[in-house]
Amino acid sequence: MLLKGKTTVIYGVGDSLGGAVAKAFAAAGARVFLTARRREKAEKVAREIAQAGGQAEVDAVDALVAREVDEHAARVVASAGTLDISFNLINIKDRQNTPLVEMEAADFVRPVETAMLTQFLTCTAAGRIMAKQRSGVILSLTATPGGIGYSRVGGFGPACCAIEAFSTNLAAELGPRGVRVVNLRSAGSPDSRPFREAVDRGGEKAKQFLEKIEADTMLKKLPMMSDIANAAVFLASDLAGKITGVTLDVTAGTTSALNYKEPSIAFIEK
Repeated sequence: MLLKGKTTVIYGVGDSLGGAVAKAFAAAGARVFLTARRREKAEKVAREIAQAGGQAEVDAVDALVAREVDEHAARVVASAGTLDISFNLINIKDRQNTPLVEMEAADFVRPVETAMLTQFLTCTAAGRIMAKQRSGVILSLTATPGGIGYSRVGGFGPACCAIEAFSTNLAAELGPRGVRVVNLRSAGSPDSRPFREAVDRGGEKAKQFLEKIEADTMLKKLPMMSDIANAAVFLASDLAGKITGVTLDVTAGTTSALNYKEPSIAFIEK
């Protein structure tokens, strides 16, 4: 088991990627501390982990409030003795599918501010603890717009770029203390909640939209949530002990979006 004996904190656990990552970490042997702003969102995941023989504990934490983040991290260490892995997957409240020239400034700025605040609070809280331990792994997640230009992603694209830059800089500071910091970049998973909801709303047009995104990858497929979770398990493990300060691309080889057509996103706007 790659993460046997490791203590993991995951922020933003629910019925989508946060839950998938939590279950993958638990299956790999980690003791997982699940957090969400509303406790009940993470409790179902904790029950599923327990039923599978894993260890999971749940707490309500607003990952945008420094006091709550710091107090929870302290409780984790008091209970488990260490904090070995931290992964922030909260929703950054982005608005997409509106051209930048038509977007309200507040809608553009909100995801950037949210992403930077929550990443700073959770990553530095973990970093302070891990620096004293002289070990630990801090993970973050972005998406395709962190690496290439993509239309109608609003502030989400700049937020991805900011997260990736922050991850690299934090890695440079914490590396001498034995702490690794790595970002994962996904192309979006068809089985994640946002994509499922888009398909439910958009029907055939939504499916065509997904096909165009898949066509923009080298593998002509999109990564599923399990692909992202498995990559995170690897990065958090000792097998990736010399990987830090980089973004691991798990986009199935996103190209320059040459097959992407703006009209294909119209289904989301209606």
